[in-house]
Amino acid sequence: MFKAAVLTVSDRSFRGERPDAGGPLVVEILKNAGYAVTETAIVPDEKGRIEAALRQWCDREPVDLIVTTGGTGFAPRDVTPEATLAVCDRLTPGIPEAMRYASMQVTNRAMLSRAAAGIRKGTLIVNLPGSPKAARENLEAVLPALAHGLEMLSGRPADCAGLTD
Repeated sequence: MFKAAVLTVSDRSFRGERPDAGGPLVVEILKNAGYAVTETAIVPDEKGRIEAALRQWCDREPVDLIVTTGGTGFAPRDVTPEATLAVCDRLTPGIPEAMRYASMQVTNRAMLSRAAAGIRKGTLIVNLPGSPKAARENLEAVLPALAHGLEMLSGRPADCAGLTD
């Protein structure tokens, strides 16, 4: 069982002005997929606060997967991708590409997502949009492949040759 953490990035949810709908939804999806969600938090749309949370979860008692929700759009305060890229050692561009492709089947606005994904030490970090509907669509598009990537990242045996999908 992989350990996961969910970070909601939202000024309004952080200030208590709006309930966090995306974070709990992502937690539910991950748990239903067999992940142990060990950490959750809400931070404001501030690059330094996002980076600090990501570093803590990757470096302190590392989790296998961090999923962020929010801060991936065009608004001036949407800085989650920049914070993610600042803490990652390696990028995983195929994950956000697959999410955008899947979302384009639903809405052409998916091309406006700036979501990023990458690896810090032994942790995979994936950005999702803040909209619960879009977060679900994006996560469900890549979730089936993530376990295989996490197995490879952890050094566990992973049969890459036997996969056909």
